[in-house]
Amino acid sequence: MKLIVRVPHAGSRVVTLDAQMMEDIYRAREALEGMAARLAARLMPRAEIDALSELLDQHEAGIDEAGGNAYFQREGDIDFHYRIAVASRNQWILQNLNGELYHLIRMGRRRSGQVPQRARAALDQHRQIATAIAARDEELAEILMRRHISGAWKIVQQLLEEQHD
Repeated sequence: MKLIVRVPHAGSRVVTLDAQMMEDIYRAREALEGMAARLAARLMPRAEIDALSELLDQHEAGIDEAGGNAYFQREGDIDFHYRIAVASRNQWILQNLNGELYHLIRMGRRRSGQVPQRARAALDQHRQIATAIAARDEELAEILMRRHISGAWKIVQQLLEEQHD
């Protein structure tokens, strides 16, 4: 799946994410990020775990600044999910989550991050995932990440349905 698609006799355009494409992305994301969290629990050095906790403190401050109504993470190493993918030390996961799929995922995350009740819930879930990683509980880290992504998909799905009503 590409960010830019070529349309015969019309040129290039940015891909439009319809409901089915979004569902496909979230299903793949759930599996990949779940495995990334499992591997991070096994492999992430203590210093990176501590830095992850500090990152979540920064995210909490950002949510507070937004009045608790939004949770936006910038690209790269200040993105919780990006750090988990890097910590997996799995090049295939990194290439798939941090390549073009990463930008498609961010498009969906932007939608769910704007839902007021999602901000605090997402941060709490991130903290639970980080705690499981710190405890080296691979299974719990994977389950919590999968639930987190699945919950985000439900919100995006609801937003898409409301758009079409």
